[in-house]
Amino acid sequence: MSDTVATPQDVFDLVEAVRIGMLVTSREGSPQMRARPMATHVLAEEGAIYFLTDVAGRKDDEVFKNPHVCLAYSDPKSERYASISGMATVTNDRAKIRSLWSFFAKAWWDSPDDPAIRLVRVVPGDAEMWKGSGRLATAIKMAAAVATGSRPDLGENAKVRMA
Repeated sequence: MSDTVATPQDVFDLVEAVRIGMLVTSREGSPQMRARPMATHVLAEEGAIYFLTDVAGRKDDEVFKNPHVCLAYSDPKSERYASISGMATVTNDRAKIRSLWSFFAKAWWDSPDDPAIRLVRVVPGDAEMWKGSGRLATAIKMAAAVATGSRPDLGENAKVRMA
């Protein structure tokens, strides 16, 4: 893959387009990581990514015990991917919860005033992005690599310092 230049805004734009990301936390006392899909709220002007969560879901406990998290986003149709490392905090900011409230949140809670709602706020530190060449081009490059014994160039890759 060829290296390319990307900006923090490029990362936020991809996250905004994908909307559902995998939030990866670590379990207390265990080297195991836990990933789960979460609806994303990007506030690029704050340099932050937010998730609504429930106190019963244990994400808040995991973040409290180890705030280092990873976020993963995948858009297979456009062959764009991102991995973001950052620091998370859990808040009970009712004004922010109300501002991020959506129709879809109603599937989990009755209203933004539900006392079980919390916010996970992630401030990205570093990110990495990938963009593929397209399915047909990738297949051709893979076949050529097999035939010639070379390594295929499958697209672009960028490391981004977010903060």
